[in-house]
Amino acid sequence: MTKRTLFLLLLFFCFSISAFSQVDSTAIQFAQTIKAEDLSNYLHVLASDSMQGRETGTIGQKRAAQYIKGKFQEFGLRPIIPTDSSSSYFQDFSLVKKTWDEVYLKLGKQKETFLKDFYAYGNFDIPTEKKFKVVFAGFGIDCKQYSDYEGLNVAGKGVVLFMGEPRKDGKSLISGETTPSEWAFDWKKKASTAQKKGALAVFIVVGDNYDQFEAKLTALQHYLSQPTLSFTYKEQEGSAFFIPPTLAAEILKTSTQNLREKVADLGVLKPANFHFKSAQIAAKVTVKKSALHTTNVLGFLEGTDKKEEVIAITAHYDHLGMHHGKIFYGADDNGSGTSGLLEMAQAFSMAKKAGKGTKRSILFISMTGEEEGLLGSEYYTDNPVIPLNQIVTDLNIDMIGRVDTMHKDNPNYVYLIGDDRLSSTLHRISEKTASVYMPGFKLDYTYNAKDDPNRFYYRSDHYNFAKNNIPVIFYFSGVHADYHRPTDTVDKINFTKAAKISRLVFYTAWELANLEKPIEVDVKQE
Repeated sequence: MTKRTLFLLLLFFCFSISAFSQVDSTAIQFAQTIKAEDLSNYLHVLASDSMQGRETGTIGQKRAAQYIKGKFQEFGLRPIIPTDSSSSYFQDFSLVKKTWDEVYLKLGKQKETFLKDFYAYGNFDIPTEKKFKVVFAGFGIDCKQYSDYEGLNVAGKGVVLFMGEPRKDGKSLISGETTPSEWAFDWKKKASTAQKKGALAVFIVVGDNYDQFEAKLTALQHYLSQPTLSFTYKEQEGSAFFIPPTLAAEILKTSTQNLREKVADLGVLKPANFHFKSAQIAAKVTVKKSALHTTNVLGFLEGTDKKEEVIAITAHYDHLGMHHGKIFYGADDNGSGTSGLLEMAQAFSMAKKAGKGTKRSILFISMTGEEEGLLGSEYYTDNPVIPLNQIVTDLNIDMIGRVDTMHKDNPNYVYLIGDDRLSSTLHRISEKTASVYMPGFKLDYTYNAKDDPNRFYYRSDHYNFAKNNIPVIFYFSGVHADYHRPTDTVDKINFTKAAKISRLVFYTAWELANLEKPIEVDVKQE
């Protein structure tokens, strides 16, 4: 190795260290105030009987919001929601609660039963029985690389389509890569595309046979029978009936085998659409509506010389409420993340009071409505109190209190999701911070894979920030047998683990809040 090469390597090493994480004794000092016993104290309140499962719009959720607000006040965080007289910690908004009323499909004279022969999602409005013909639209994709709508008129008709996307030689025809494109998974995108083209109804085929459809329906039965929530200020995009391939074949007057063969040919034969002689179908969907109110809880710590730039730390505090007399406590989901957010709020506040606050401001948002479809974060990003162009990054915490089966022999891990999707710098800072402050603590990227079948990147509040081109990291410790069950209780939480993850998020936020230059978006959004 030449002296010049050695000099350049040393220069690069020094630059790397200075550009990212160095050991900061102040960060360590205040990170140590994040303690397992404090997390336990918070969670014993948030996941108590009195909170009744914290379902959005209920008294339990409102009690939890008041508790979080009280802690923000106690820590000295500033309220920033404008009111007539001063300011508030509460970002209030209204929702519409919708409960299925009369829902059915008719194929000729045969009546198909809701939650048995089919199910539905979305914003429906078919108050009287409507009859129409149905056409086949393949995968329901319409983009510059590929379209199932070439030469196909769907106006005034129903549309039958499949999930997935065309592939050739192991690659998506849309993305051009082995990784699937957004079209492969996003049924709302497909449904709204068809509806924008004038389709009266969308029928999405589930599974390769009736048994697969039935298994999916059984898994979703509880949630499908529950009321849904939507915004009052905008319409929800996308609605669809979900049907088994046997029913799809009946609608299109063909066999399931023939339908499978046609789907296999999509993207290979041109044109992509195939014409079937459709049976006449009729549909009726009525819903009962009522209004409810909910709130995000925001607390703000102003920075010093870069205070217009903001690090957001988020965690949803809602859960599933009470059903059939049982409380869905949501201790891990997401009482654990909310407790971690509170401990970090206190730690950063203590640093500020000691005259050692961060350069950038920090915004703590405890989100409502996550379990109902990321509603709280969508409302914030639609109605930001701090403009989105001032938010440098969002660090989101959702379920950090349990150890999953893949790590049963070593609880010192966390799944990181999304850290490299928009900013390569954010990924490097995250990695460096962990290695400097928490050596030996594993950062697991299993669920960060773009073809992750769980789709966790799209399933928590960080995603609404990412959609707005804000770099994110989602911290998560994995699912378990008590996920979305009444048995997700405080006694099963590993508070030592939750404290370690909370410290990791604190250290990462500290580094991001004190960089000389904010991280940049340098990775193309999907």
